Amino acid sequence: MLADFMPFLANVLVQLGYAGMNITSKLAMESGMKPLVLVAYRQIFGTLAIAPFAFFLERKTRPKITKQILFQIFLCSLTGATANQVFYFVGLENSTATVACALNNVLPAATFVFAALCRQETVGIKKASGQAKVLGTLVCVGGAMLLSFYHGHIIDIGESSIHWKYSDNMTSKTTSNGSNFFLGPFLVMVSAVAWAVWFVIQGPTSKNFPAPYTCTALMCFMSSIECTIIGLFSDHKVSAWSLSSSIRLIAALYAGIVCNAITLCLLSWSIQTRGPLYVSVFSPLLLVIVAVLSWALLREKLYVGTYVYKIYKLYGVHAINF
Repeated sequence: MLADFMPFLANVLVQLGYAGMNITSKLAMESGMKPLVLVAYRQIFGTLAIAPFAFFLERKTRPKITKQILFQIFLCSLTGATANQVFYFVGLENSTATVACALNNVLPAATFVFAALCRQETVGIKKASGQAKVLGTLVCVGGAMLLSFYHGHIIDIGESSIHWKYSDNMTSKTTSNGSNFFLGPFLVMVSAVAWAVWFVIQGPTSKNFPAPYTCTALMCFMSSIECTIIGLFSDHKVSAWSLSSSIRLIAALYAGIVCNAITLCLLSWSIQTRGPLYVSVFSPLLLVIVAVLSWALLREKLYVGTYVYKIYKLYGVHAINF
């Protein structure tokens, strides 16, 4: 009983961690922090946070690190860390936290497609379960496309009674002209595809190298180099890399420690124990948490299109997991 409950609890905690990252990162970018700089700091702080655990907890049990293992971890760093996070943070900068989380929920559909192509999941198109998975995949992608081009009217549910002084000051300084309702959603969907590829690669990597702390540390280290190079090409000014602002420091530390060091370990362990598709179906929970927090703390507006997409998504995810 406990063995079945622990992967569930781990994945719920992962989504809670990602929800906090969306809020703090959005505030940091509204303060002027470049998304590529934030991604680079996320990898650096993630590496520093997980490295001691990898060294002390797995030094006696760690399998031999071969060239094949290093290559697999390198692919994981390119897909699950660098590509996923670069596209996601740039997409988040050009949209809202709620829309970004909603579109990132194409993850179960993308994971199912790649897992089926790699024969980690069986389609069984002649069976009812296989047909439901295919239909669910189409519904998820169709819902994401709907939200990309249709937002609808604003839902008037009043204003939140919670007043976070820092958030109120930031949101009063920013306007909606920083959002791009096509570029932002498109980049978030590309991010979800990259993340799905990571899920599929991470499965065999975890089986061949069952040392989650070391695997995460190596992946974060490789990604920190990749993201720092990308960040320096985008903006090499010293002021752009400054962490003197408290919200920038908090966002970078939170993203690195919680959303890299902790969540990647939990995700790697969950994929090893329950498979990539099981892990991916928890992503819709993130949308609910972020929608509430964004309305309460960031004064974001809720659109009809978001709720229409939730209905699409609810059916699609359950069909894929049928």
